[in-house]
Amino acid sequence: MSADVTDEEKKALTPDSGFNLCGIDYFESFGRRLYLIKHYDKYQDALNAKKERENPNEYLIVYKGS
Repeated sequence: MSADVTDEEKKALTPDSGFNLCGIDYFESFGRRLYLIKHYDKYQDALNAKKERENPNEYLIVYKGS
């Protein structure tokens, strides 16, 4: 997974606080694969949203605020 997105993408989508639910689009060019779905204040809300996504082929990750 770490080779699929750039460090710049990760830094850009790591929130100052809370949690960002992000997806990876493997059809995008390298450096543009990671995208924000939604920001959450609580981890449990981000986790529940991740579980509720309807596309089983979608690769999702939650980034914690720094």
